[in-house]
Amino acid sequence: MIHVLFWLAATLPFTNANLQSQSAAAGLEPVFRALVAHQNEAAWIAWSVPAVRGPRLGCEFVNGEGQVGAGVVHLEPPDHAIVMLRVAANAVERIRLLSPDCEIDAGGVSVHWLTGVSPAQSIALLAGYANDRNLSENSAVAAIAIVAGPAADSVLDGFAAPSEPEALRNRAMRWLGSARGRHGLDTLKNLLASETAPDVRRHAIAAIGASREPEAQPLMLSTARGDRDPRVRAEAVSQLSRGRLPNLAAVLGGIAENDPDSGVWKRAVGSLASLSDGSGIPELIRLAKSSKSPDVRKEAVRALGRAHDQRAEAFLEEVLR
Repeated sequence: MIHVLFWLAATLPFTNANLQSQSAAAGLEPVFRALVAHQNEAAWIAWSVPAVRGPRLGCEFVNGEGQVGAGVVHLEPPDHAIVMLRVAANAVERIRLLSPDCEIDAGGVSVHWLTGVSPAQSIALLAGYANDRNLSENSAVAAIAIVAGPAADSVLDGFAAPSEPEALRNRAMRWLGSARGRHGLDTLKNLLASETAPDVRRHAIAAIGASREPEAQPLMLSTARGDRDPRVRAEAVSQLSRGRLPNLAAVLGGIAENDPDSGVWKRAVGSLASLSDGSGIPELIRLAKSSKSPDVRKEAVRALGRAHDQRAEAFLEEVLR
């Protein structure tokens, strides 16, 4: 046992921990339940899962002044992640998902490290906590979505179904967009087409904005230009402004001129002003000069007045003269 503990201390990222290792190769559920049933004092139960390389798992710490600072910076995301569940008084209190190269200070409590956990077993156990509102921190959905391979897809699809609570649906949609690649985008696209609840559809388009699939940007563009719901169009405009669509400034300018809903065209004007590379300023100047709508012209002038840009200042001075 002493040799095993030395090996664990050398290979796992825990410090200040009472490490104990146990195999769960025969089944995660019975081993996990037995540990919880016998755990009166605080402890952590943890295992490793193979991870998709999309989302970046970082490390954060809180220093003595209560400020959050960055830990490990991943140039390439790790290929596995650590799932941790805090247990006390024979019940799960928290679920966390961490990078394997974080330095994890256990605060002197026991850490039960489970080996031989299969991805399917991890997903099945965590699914039971996905909608548990009694946990002080619940990353169960994230810990499911991060698992490499197709096993997580059907579970997340189920969480996003109309029969589930809206909060769970929104979390599932966010991770379908950011972590589940083409499958996630297809699920969100179908949901956007079939869903009737406006808030759910807005969350769906926001999740599509987090997708790295090439088809995500054209889908958001078509939604911004033609969706039946102006609130969904406005959300699509916001997501477009964060992407890398070719000729983005011209696209946003066209939406500002042609959308009949004030909430949408104002969002487009505001998005032009917020483009990080300053490419929206010439389009705002064009709108201020020549838009067919006096309201759009006024909004463009207001946006230019708030912009800290020499081109905007020169234009406004010219207008004043």
